[in-house]
Amino acid sequence: MYNRIRDLRQDNDMNQTQVAKYLNMSQTGYSKYETGENDLPTTVLIKLAKLYNTSVDYLLGITNERKPYPHNN
Repeated sequence: MYNRIRDLRQDNDMNQTQVAKYLNMSQTGYSKYETGENDLPTTVLIKLAKLYNTSVDYLLGITNERKPYPHNN
């Protein structure tokens, strides 16, 4: 899971500071998610899935399908 969030960030040409700002947190705090030092809270998983236009299941490694699920209106 931690490799996925790092890889997605890099694939989107973003640095940790940019993602941390999107999440309204420090770069150091975000870095601990990428290294696995801290677990990802549900709210952060949802925000990252929206940022990268993917599903939480993809972030968690449950599926290899990057395409997001359809949204409820």
